[in-house]
Amino acid sequence: MPIPLSIVVPVYNEERTLAALIARLYESCGGIAQVIFVDDGSRDSSLQILRSLARPQDTVVTKVNGGKGSAVREGYKHAQGMYTIVQDADLEYRPEEIPELLRYAREHDLPALFGSRRLKKQKQFVHLSFFIGGSMLTFICNMLYRTHLTDQPTCYKMVQTDILRTFPLQENDFRFDPELTVMLARRGVPIREVPVSYFPRTVEEGKKINWRDWFRWVWVFVKLRMAPKSAFVL
Repeated sequence: MPIPLSIVVPVYNEERTLAALIARLYESCGGIAQVIFVDDGSRDSSLQILRSLARPQDTVVTKVNGGKGSAVREGYKHAQGMYTIVQDADLEYRPEEIPELLRYAREHDLPALFGSRRLKKQKQFVHLSFFIGGSMLTFICNMLYRTHLTDQPTCYKMVQTDILRTFPLQENDFRFDPELTVMLARRGVPIREVPVSYFPRTVEEGKKINWRDWFRWVWVFVKLRMAPKSAFVL
């Protein structure tokens, strides 16, 4: 029987939350998912935690630090599930909600399903600048690609693995996120959204994205808008 889901967990210096994340992942998704942990050259004890807690059926990959995008792309190579999703190690998103995302995607035979933080009444930010920046990115994406998203920068992007394998993803840092969205949009893959919970963390707590990434994100939107359709197929 095919594995329903692959969960890619990029890890970089997340020893504070990693054990709790793994426990919650296995409790909520252990019976339906293959978990692929990708340590992106952590300098703390993250890799040791992964190796001690990972199940035999899961995969632990270690690599030289190259950015979140490079870690996610490495994880995609090992995905065997019908769908693939990314779970950040910082617990801003609840892994307990992943089974419902999978159920919804399979029930409606969706090629791509995004979990939107904006569709749920909850705390949306710690620093207002992150909320404004994310909202502007969503607006730019919708304007350039005629999408109708409410939360383009969401971590929870569940995509059929067979579709993911056809995308020539190249970005190594946070730019992989808009790149994936654009690949879906330019290929005409419909994207559905459902609400998800969100627990934003501060920069002091380890949030790694910053204002420079915002400009890099926008450049990906602009650059790929001008690219020929042939650039979106392997």
